[in-house]
Amino acid sequence: ADGRVLARLTPRQVAQLRADGVITGGMIPKVDACLHALHGTARVYIADGRRPHAILLQLATDVQFGTSFIHEQAREP
Repeated sequence: ADGRVLARLTPRQVAQLRADGVITGGMIPKVDACLHALHGTARVYIADGRRPHAILLQLATDVQFGTSFIHEQAREP
């Protein structure tokens, strides 16, 4: 709601953010696509396109520039 990029979300958190009106507009299809893709993998990622080289930095370092979508039971550092 305040414009911050959330580092990690579960489907339950996504549902709550949608109900609260935080996930709106153009983010809805992106988040829906991530939740759909999550059925076939452990984690899905939306890179923050405002950051130069966000995908490369995510892959090469521990710094995260975007949001990971993970299963409810997943444990990430």
